[in-house]
Amino acid sequence: MTPDDLADRLDQAADRIGPTVERRIRHVGTLGIASIRANASGRPGPNVITGAYRASWQSTTRRIPYGAQCTLGSDAPQARRLEFGFFDMTDSLGRHYMQPPFPHVQPALPRLGATLRTQMRHAVEEVFA
Repeated sequence: MTPDDLADRLDQAADRIGPTVERRIRHVGTLGIASIRANASGRPGPNVITGAYRASWQSTTRRIPYGAQCTLGSDAPQARRLEFGFFDMTDSLGRHYMQPPFPHVQPALPRLGATLRTQMRHAVEEVFA
């Protein structure tokens, strides 16, 4: 391979890397939400009452130069309290709580990290194939 061939191949890869990474990151976000929702389906995570809390977890992916970023989150007011607990505290309405944590996000992170590494490896392989 000549230097000119290598330069052409790298130019082509630069054009393809952003959309490829975005697609892979979107997939990681979908899997991450599925893991969090599964963990929020009963002990040791929170119990399901209506399913609204589980459904509140969303994934947002956006393009950035040469890649993408994904944010996983919930706008439910009880999200932090369920994940981390609420020990001997009084809320803004004067109600006293002592609730243990029911982790459901933290247990999903190791699998999510491994999936992210795998997807990025596949993205690079796809772009340079």
